[in-house]
Amino acid sequence: MRVTGVIRSVVLLVTLLGTWFITQTYFDHSWKVISLRSWLGVTNKARIEQPPRHKCGNQQSCPQNYFAFKIISGAANVVGPSICFEDVILMSSVRNNIGRGLNIALVNGTNGKLLKTGIFDMYSGDVNKLDAFLQEIKVGTIVLTASYDDPATKMNVKVREHFEGLGSSHVKKLGFRDNWVFLGAKGMKDKSPFEEYIKNDRKTNKYDGWPEMLEMEGCTPRKMD
Repeated sequence: MRVTGVIRSVVLLVTLLGTWFITQTYFDHSWKVISLRSWLGVTNKARIEQPPRHKCGNQQSCPQNYFAFKIISGAANVVGPSICFEDVILMSSVRNNIGRGLNIALVNGTNGKLLKTGIFDMYSGDVNKLDAFLQEIKVGTIVLTASYDDPATKMNVKVREHFEGLGSSHVKKLGFRDNWVFLGAKGMKDKSPFEEYIKNDRKTNKYDGWPEMLEMEGCTPRKMD
C-alpha cells in the first residue's frame, strides 16, 4: 500500500510539473503575443490607414475659406430632408424642425453661423409667408433649400423670381411632387452650381407617386469682407 501511495504521489508530482512547464513555455510567451486583434488580422497600421472623416460625412474635405455642406431631400412623404453645414445638422427629423414643402436654412456667408430656418407648406400653406421670408434675406447670406413631399403647388411667379435671384436655374419648372435641393446666395451674379432637380414622372418614379431622393454635397466659398 505504501509503494502504491508513493507511485501515486510521483505521478501527481510529474503531472503538476508538466502542467507548470507547458503553462510557462506556451502561455507566458506565445499566448501573450497572440491577441484576438492580431489573430483577426487587425493591426495598428490598419487602424491608422483608415480614411479620415470629412465634415458632414462628405467624400472630400474643403479647402481653406470654403464651407462644407450636404443637402438631402425628402423621400416621398415618409422620410424627411436634412441640411448639414460645416458639420452641423441645421435641419432634420431628429431636430424636429422640418416639414412638408420647402425647408430652408439661412447662413451667414462670412462666418458660417446659422441665421434662421423656415418650413413652408407648398401644398396647402400660405405662399405669402415664403415670399416675405425670401424678401428679408440680406446680401451675403447663403440659402440652403431641401424639398419634401410637394415643393411647388402654391409657388407663384414672385417666389420663383426670388429663387432665381439667389442663383436657381430650375425653380421655373419646379412642379407638383418634384424633388429639389439647392444652395444659393443673396447677391449672386451668376447661376449657382449647387442645384439638383428631378421631375415627378410615374414612368421613372422610384416611389409610388414620388421621384427618388436627392443628395448633394460640396464646398461653397466663404464671403470675404
